[in-house]
Amino acid sequence: MATIEQTNEVGAPASRGGSPGHDPHATATGVTNLKLGMWLFLASDCLFFGAFIATYLLYRGRDAVGVGPKELFDIPFTSATSFILLMSSLTMVLALAAIQRGDIRRLRIWLLATALLGATFIAGQVFEFTEFNREGLNLTTNLFGSSFFVTTGFHGAHVTAGIIWLMSLWGLASQGRLTQKDSERVEIAGLYWHFVDVVWIVIFTVIYLVPQPPKVG
Repeated sequence: MATIEQTNEVGAPASRGGSPGHDPHATATGVTNLKLGMWLFLASDCLFFGAFIATYLLYRGRDAVGVGPKELFDIPFTSATSFILLMSSLTMVLALAAIQRGDIRRLRIWLLATALLGATFIAGQVFEFTEFNREGLNLTTNLFGSSFFVTTGFHGAHVTAGIIWLMSLWGLASQGRLTQKDSERVEIAGLYWHFVDVVWIVIFTVIYLVPQPPKVG
């Protein structure tokens, strides 16, 4: 007599409890709830960055008073810190590859390297902001100062949050509480970190590299 419960056909819903390899947290999109949540968060964050960048572009060259980017920007310095941040994406990829193959020692190394590269970028940004303020540019100096500090500062806050996240993962790995089966946690942190890097490419290009129009007035 045939058993009542038959093996599921390809594409059919799995029986309760799930078959081997079935992810009980997977959604209809084929990704887990955590990963889907991160993608939705990043999509909403794009709107914020898009609004800040659009505001900066809208007010470019409209300042008749105060110092501007031509007097302040040190492109070689900012290019160097940008390169450091972009290299942190490589170490993040290496961290994910390490945990996926169960190499926790290298996972800790690459997580720490990523966090340190991010911290170096933030240190460079703090130095830059300090120098700009010394030269007379701050959040309330003019339209350029307001849009510049809000846009780049908002990005810097994201990098700082990412560093804290990476260090928390490093701490868990050091305590043996982050193992190969937890690789998705590192993958989700990687998605956030790569997003922050890509956004900086856009910000750096728009603010630092695109030629500034002449001042109005």
